Amino acid sequence: MSDIFLDLGFFQIKWYSFLICIALILGIFLITKEAKRFKISDDFITNLIFWTVIIGFIGARIYFVIFNWDYYSIHTDEIYKIWEGGIAIHGGIIFGSLFILLYTKKYKVKTLKIFDIIAPALLLAQAIGRWGNFFNGEAHGPVTTLAFLEKLHLPQFIIDGMNIGGIYYHPTFLYESIWCLVGVLILLIVRRMKYTKIGNIASMYLIWYSIGRFFIEGLRTDSLMLGDFKIAQIISIVLFFIGILLLILSKKKSKLENLYNEVEEQKNIKF
Repeated sequence: MSDIFLDLGFFQIKWYSFLICIALILGIFLITKEAKRFKISDDFITNLIFWTVIIGFIGARIYFVIFNWDYYSIHTDEIYKIWEGGIAIHGGIIFGSLFILLYTKKYKVKTLKIFDIIAPALLLAQAIGRWGNFFNGEAHGPVTTLAFLEKLHLPQFIIDGMNIGGIYYHPTFLYESIWCLVGVLILLIVRRMKYTKIGNIASMYLIWYSIGRFFIEGLRTDSLMLGDFKIAQIISIVLFFIGILLLILSKKKSKLENLYNEVEEQKNIKF
């Protein structure tokens, strides 16, 4: 399985980079479309997205490098080569969320509402991004058999791609991608329901993704480790309980019966 999407001889584009770009484009489209419902100015949301993406990618890379420091302390010239892979979504979530928190506080915008707007788009981007791992031949699970993969009725190119060095592996990238896509559909449906309150969508994102990531991470063979523990599973547990806490708090404190109740009355949020 080639990891090259386009090869012009003097210039190459890898599938990993191409899919990240597609994920960003679709994610930004969903965010800007939803932001308009809340009359959030284009300048505000554009600046928010721009800086969140940059800081998120930096955070995702820093996170990955820190937990692979044994390698990068020797190969320091590779630390900045983000296009070759080696980013961790949890790092992006943490750094990106911290920036959004500071940014929304500065402009006096409801932080949880922004997280609600972003959550489905982020989950969609994650679903797409996992396919970059497929073309890189990474983020797979343990050894399996051709017979098992055929029982899943997978397209032949996926089965072929899971044959790495003559050995078949579980397509954990696919498991997570499907989990994320199902999550996107759930979030898009729930956020229009009558009793959905501000913060519920962000909470559900944390809960849904953390559950899937925890169990799928248990199958992966290339996990970042902290001693004997898989870091992604630890972070997933933490984010899961943060999601539960936010869900409980939003139920107790929010007076809004519906996330969209105040849309018509809300003043424009300008940058």
